[in-house]
Amino acid sequence: MNAAEQATSIEFASKIATVVRLFKTEFPDLRVDLKPWANDQDTQSQVDPDSIDLGFHFPGVSRRFQCRSLLVQIRFCPGERRGEKRVIGLEVAGFDHRGKQWNLSTIHRWGFTGNLAPDSSVGDRLKQCCRQVFEVFNSVSTSDGTL
Repeated sequence: MNAAEQATSIEFASKIATVVRLFKTEFPDLRVDLKPWANDQDTQSQVDPDSIDLGFHFPGVSRRFQCRSLLVQIRFCPGERRGEKRVIGLEVAGFDHRGKQWNLSTIHRWGFTGNLAPDSSVGDRLKQCCRQVFEVFNSVSTSDGTL
C-alpha cells in the first residue's frame, strides 16, 4: 500500500520519514515517491494492505544500480501488542524502461535475483539500509518515549 496512505499516526508517519531519510542519506541522488501505485481499481486490488510501498527514482539510469527506479516494499505482520505491526521482511526491486531488472528479498537469503544485479558495493549499502528499516520498525519503545 502506498506509504502516503499508511501514515495514519504521527508515530507511523515519523517512521516512514525515517526510512526515507535512511535511503536518501545513503543515496543522495534519489527522489522519493510516497505514492508509487496508481489509484485505479485493478492496481488497488493487487496492493498488499500489510505493507508500506515507497518508490525511489534516480535522475537517470544508474549504472551501479542497473536501474532507474527502486520499489521498496516493507512487509508487516501483527505485533505482540494491540495495533502494533512488526516488519517481517523487505522486497526491493530495480526497474528501468524494460521493466523489473532485479529483486532483493530479505525474507530468504538476502540475495539479488533477476536479469541484472547492482554493483556489489551499492548492493551491500542497500542491504544495510534494509537492516536499518528493521531497527526502525521493530525497536521497542522505552518508558521515556524514546525508541
